[in-house]
Amino acid sequence: MRHRVFGHHLGRDTAHRKALFRNLVRELYLHERIVTTEAKARAVRGDAERLITKAKRGVTAEGNRVHAQRQVVAYLNDKTVAKKVFDIFAPRYAARNGGYTRMIKLGKRQGDAADMVILELVDNTATL
Repeated sequence: MRHRVFGHHLGRDTAHRKALFRNLVRELYLHERIVTTEAKARAVRGDAERLITKAKRGVTAEGNRVHAQRQVVAYLNDKTVAKKVFDIFAPRYAARNGGYTRMIKLGKRQGDAADMVILELVDNTATL
């Protein structure tokens, strides 16, 4: 039974899982698209979108930019990537109410037949 079991654990302990999610989100913001397994993409997608929403609130008049910036930097552990989130992604998605990422299925990985996807930011200009 899986009563009250919440979230994607991915066979890792808490510290390893949090580090994995932060690294995947950071790389997604740096390159605007990443190739990963479907399970990891589904697990990290919500965190990536939530940080862009925080940045959007920090840029608008209703939010406090300093507080939002500190939250984003605390999650990403990288000030340059956090600056990119605020300066590039927040204005880019200002008119969009969520749905900042898309998953494109690639098929199975050769070694272990894991389902692979491209997780990318919508309206990006990066190429793979």
